[in-house]
Amino acid sequence: MSIDFYALGQRIQKKRKSQNKTQENLAEAISVTVGYVSQIERGITKINLETLSSIAEYLRCDITDFLSDTVKMSNNYLSEDFSDIIKKLNPYNRKILIEIAQVLEKNQ
Repeated sequence: MSIDFYALGQRIQKKRKSQNKTQENLAEAISVTVGYVSQIERGITKINLETLSSIAEYLRCDITDFLSDTVKMSNNYLSEDFSDIIKKLNPYNRKILIEIAQVLEKNQ
């Protein structure tokens, strides 16, 4: 079972930014360096559960908000992230994305 640390980091970054908090704020709150927070958000480092729990507590959310659908081989892998992107697209671009997905599905 492999976790997509990039997706995990992107979710942390999205949540942090939605609360108008900086990497510096987060780093100070969980007693790590800004560079470490940056590495987490870019998926470069494998975050441990204790640190992830501290981040979730600081951002006032559940740890599962970050972990949900990040296992690469699960049926729901990135489905929430994909759904969020689709919701933001205009109808024309949604149609293009569906056509791309259909071509990918056909050529598996």
